[in-house]
Amino acid sequence: MDETAETGEIRGTTQGTAPVPLSVLDLVTVGAGRTATDALRTSVQIARLAESRGFHRYWVAEHHSMPGVASSSPAVILAHLAAHTDRIRLGSGGVMLPNHAPLVIAEQFGTLEAMAPGRVDLGLGRAPGTDGATAAALRRSQRLNEGADDFPEQLAELTRFLDDDFPDGHPYARIHAVPGPVQSTSPGGVQSPHRPPIWLLGSSGFSARLAGVLGLPFAFAHHFSAQNTVPALDLYRESFRPSAVLDAPYALIGVSALATDDEREARRQVLAAALNMVRLRTGRPGLVPTPEEAEAYEFSPMEREFIDSWNANVIHGTADEVRTGLDDLQKRTGADELMITGNAHGGDVRLRSYELIADAYGLRKAQDTGV
Repeated sequence: MDETAETGEIRGTTQGTAPVPLSVLDLVTVGAGRTATDALRTSVQIARLAESRGFHRYWVAEHHSMPGVASSSPAVILAHLAAHTDRIRLGSGGVMLPNHAPLVIAEQFGTLEAMAPGRVDLGLGRAPGTDGATAAALRRSQRLNEGADDFPEQLAELTRFLDDDFPDGHPYARIHAVPGPVQSTSPGGVQSPHRPPIWLLGSSGFSARLAGVLGLPFAFAHHFSAQNTVPALDLYRESFRPSAVLDAPYALIGVSALATDDEREARRQVLAAALNMVRLRTGRPGLVPTPEEAEAYEFSPMEREFIDSWNANVIHGTADEVRTGLDDLQKRTGADELMITGNAHGGDVRLRSYELIADAYGLRKAQDTGV
């Protein structure tokens, strides 16, 4: 890989008064009374807004068997977003590698790279992104721990497919991920100089250490594992070894943040999103409830304790309050990039949140976003 091009694709540029580059993590949430089509339309609107305002990248996360999350097929969604954007980086945050054959991922992201040259990221996780039964159905195996334990080997295999550099004598030496580098070696072949940079995702120390040892960029899921953020980032930086990809650590964190014009409305929307998490954690996944339903819901003491703990890590309120919260979090963690996920019942609320955050940091004004 070309070191300069690869490093340039990873490191973002700070815009406006933001402390670091800002990006978007999209769970393609589906609210009660809405459809998956509505949610995907909102994703296009947010992606175009994010591009216009100067957010650096837009990632989609793989989840399965969750009615309120329509992002089971990141590669399909990213292809759709690529057709509606021109500059913003697009990627997976992430693809759960143990759910898939490495060759399939290399083919999918090679295709995405051909669609949107030089702006595709491949973020990889080792969790299933779902419950155990669904993971077994995805992997056609009951040995779920095996996939996680084999993650380094799967990662190495995927990297070789992306680079088309299996050694002679390897069983896969004559197998090629297409689109990919093999096309440049065919008669008359010309191949793009880009290939999707690999990111490792994590919510604990395993991927943090692995990303550091391999010299890869690292994305930490602060939005659902806040207690582990600082230890994981410290471990990543301590473990880091310079590579052809990066000469110094680069870590982003996923942050749950929602800005509204009115502080009370922010609390209502965050409560609805938290009720959705309560139901998910207790085996009752569903669509994201309305704020009215959440306000009328009678929480048990245990559920209320969970809600308070969960929302303590959701930055929400007016634009100024969210900006202050994001600034404080960046200072506390030293994150090189903040990837914001705004969870709410309605797509219009999520869209408005990104507008308000962009305004709060003085990001460039929107051009024609078609929203």
